[in-house]
Amino acid sequence: MDYVKGKITKLLVGHFGNDFRRITHALEVMKHAENIMESVEGCDYDVLIAAALLHDVGIKPSEEMLGYNNGKTQEEYGPPVAGELMERIGFARDKTAKVCEIIGNHHSPSRYDYVELRVLKEADRIVNKLEGD
Repeated sequence: MDYVKGKITKLLVGHFGNDFRRITHALEVMKHAENIMESVEGCDYDVLIAAALLHDVGIKPSEEMLGYNNGKTQEEYGPPVAGELMERIGFARDKTAKVCEIIGNHHSPSRYDYVELRVLKEADRIVNKLEGD
């Protein structure tokens, strides 16, 4: 389990570089997602960890291309970035596809009935509230 967490965390840090606010946010979301997962059945740990750590990777390309980001642009730009990052480490294709669907839906009404999506949304909501967003 920790192997996946370590590899994806390294991808996250490589993607965001010195953007410590975004890195810290993702790590906090992951921590809360792990806690929530303990009381939820049927959750795929690898999918949840990848989705929690990479859920906001669309921020960077959105800001670079558009000069801003919001939930919609994060959902649009995030999945291709996350997919490419996970491909680099040989993350399973079926799990990559699910993570990308989750990232592409984490700000919108749920289009997928994935327990990992529900956990991510709750963890992100908790962290955003703690951060005052």
